[in-house]
Amino acid sequence: MAATRAERASVHKWRYIVLSLVLISFPISIIVKVAYLQILPNHEFGVDFLKHQGEIRSVRNIEIPAPRGAILDRYGKPLAISTPVIDIVGNPQKIKSADHRRLSKALNISEKKLQDRLTLYKEKSFIYLARHLSDADAEAILDLEVEGLYRETQYKRYYPAGEVTAQLIGITDYQDAGQEGLELAFNDWLKGERGTKKVVQDVKSRVINNLSLVKPSKPGNDLELSIDLRIQYAAYTELKKAVKQHKAQGGSIVILDVLTGEILAMANQPSFNPNNRESLNQMALRNRAITDLIEPGSTVKPFTMLAALESGHYQLESLIDTSPGYLKVEYKTFVDPVNYGELDLRGVLSKSSQVGTTKIALNLDAHEMRDVFSRVGFGEYLGSGFPGESMGMLPSYRDWHPVTQATFAFGYGLSASPLQLARAYGVLANNGLKKDIKLLLDEGETNVSRVFSSDLSKTVNNMLESVVSESGTGKNAMIPHYRVAGKTATLHKVKAGGGYDENKYVSAFAGFSPASDPRVVTVVIIDEPSEGKYFGGLVAAPIFSKVTERALQLLRISPDKQSSSWVNHENLEEQGKSS
Repeated sequence: MAATRAERASVHKWRYIVLSLVLISFPISIIVKVAYLQILPNHEFGVDFLKHQGEIRSVRNIEIPAPRGAILDRYGKPLAISTPVIDIVGNPQKIKSADHRRLSKALNISEKKLQDRLTLYKEKSFIYLARHLSDADAEAILDLEVEGLYRETQYKRYYPAGEVTAQLIGITDYQDAGQEGLELAFNDWLKGERGTKKVVQDVKSRVINNLSLVKPSKPGNDLELSIDLRIQYAAYTELKKAVKQHKAQGGSIVILDVLTGEILAMANQPSFNPNNRESLNQMALRNRAITDLIEPGSTVKPFTMLAALESGHYQLESLIDTSPGYLKVEYKTFVDPVNYGELDLRGVLSKSSQVGTTKIALNLDAHEMRDVFSRVGFGEYLGSGFPGESMGMLPSYRDWHPVTQATFAFGYGLSASPLQLARAYGVLANNGLKKDIKLLLDEGETNVSRVFSSDLSKTVNNMLESVVSESGTGKNAMIPHYRVAGKTATLHKVKAGGGYDENKYVSAFAGFSPASDPRVVTVVIIDEPSEGKYFGGLVAAPIFSKVTERALQLLRISPDKQSSSWVNHENLEEQGKSS
C-alpha cells in the first residue's frame, strides 16, 4: 500500500512537471513563431511572406489620371478646364444580390435596372456604376461597404463661358476625349498622358499610402485662342437677342482683327450649355460660322465693282442708266425697288441696284470677274483647323450664260461660309492685302499677299462708306463717332427641291470700321427672320452697329468721325472761354 502511495505521488509529481513544461513551452512557442514571422526576413513563413500576403490584398498599381490641357482666350481667361471627379466602378461577380436594393437606392436608379446591368456584365469584372461624382457623393455610396465596389479618380471638362463659346470650343466624351469643335480638332495636343503608381488601398479603394511612382503622368498642353472673351460675350448677347426678336431660325457673327487676321469672336445661334447635355439638340452643335454655307447675295457687290474698276471699262464717275427700273436678260427680269435713273458706281452700290449691277456684269469678261472672287478667297479652304470647315463653291465661268453671269455678280450661284465672307472683306479692309485667318494665338508670322492695288481697294472702300449713310441701304449700321464701310444683303433661301423660296430670307451685313484705318471686320448673318422685317439693312445692320461699336471700345480704337454733338460742345466751350 505504501509503495502504491509513493508511486501515485511520483506520478502526480511528473504530471505537474509535464503540465508546467507544457504551460511554459506554449508562450515560448508563440514567441518563437512571432520571431519567425516578424524578425526572420528570409524564412519561408517570415516577414517577407507576411509582407507579400498583405501586398496582394492591399497594394495596387493604379493609374494616375492626367488632366486635359486648358483652352484659354487671348488674355488667359479659361474657356475649358478639367476638374477632378470620382467614378464608382464595380465587379459584377462580387456584388451580392442581397446588396442590390441598398446599392440601387444610393445610385438613384431602380433595383431592376441595376440587376439588369449586372446580369448583362456578369462575365466581366469591371463596370461603371456612376460617373463624375463629387467626393461627398462618392463616399456616400462607398460607405455602404458593398463588396465589389471601388472608386476611380477621373477628370471632367468644365466650360466657364457655357453656351457663349459652345460650338467653337466643342465638348469631350466620358473618356475625356474630344468629340466636337476645337476639343476634337486639337485632341492630341490637349489630352494628357496617364501615369502609374504603386499604392496601399483600404477596402473602399481609398489610397492610404503612396509607395512608389512607376510612371509619372503628363498633363495635356494648354491651347491659347485668338478669341477675346469680352467681344465674344458682346457678339453672342446681341445675336441671341436679335434671333429671339425676329423669331429667326438661327444666326452667326464673325469678328476679325484686320491687322493680324485673328478671329476675335465667333458666335452662333441656336446654342447649348456644354455643362448640361441632358437636352442637347444636335442641330445646336454646328458652328454655323465655319460649317454652314450661304449664297452671299449683295454682300459680294463690292467685288463686282472691284472687277469693273480693274477692267478699265469703268471709272468711279461712270454713269449707268437703270431706267425704267427693270432689265430683262434672256428669261429673267431683274427689278429695282424704284427707278433710280442714272447712277454712278457709288450710287449703284449704295442703292444696291440690281439693274445697275447686271449691266456692269454683262459688260465684263466672265473669267476676269470670277478671278476677282477667287483672289479674295471664295471657294478655298481657310485652314482654320476647325473640323467640318466648308470651302464653299465658286463655279466655273466656262458654262456661264448671261443670266448666270448677272446673278453671280450680285451673289447668287456661289456659296461661302460667314468666315469666308469676313476674310474677303478683310482683303478690302487691308487695302488689297490678303492675310491668313488665325484661330490660335501666336501662330507665327502671317502669310500676306497682295491681290489688288491699294488705290482700287481704297476706292471701293470709299464707295462702301456711302452704303452706310443716311441715303444708303446700310444706314442702320452707322456707329456713333466711327466711320463705317459695309454692304447689306437680303437673300432668298434655297428650297429643298431646288429653286428659291419667295417667303424665306437670309439677312446679312458685312463691313468694317473705322473706315479711315480699318481694325475690325464684322459679318452678321440672320437665318430666316419671320417677324415682318427681313431686309439686311433692317435686321442685320443694327446688330453690326452694336457689336462692332462694343468691339472698338474694348480694343480702345480711337474714333475717326467727329459728331455734331462734339462740335457743339467744343463751340460752347470756346464761347465760355471768350466770355
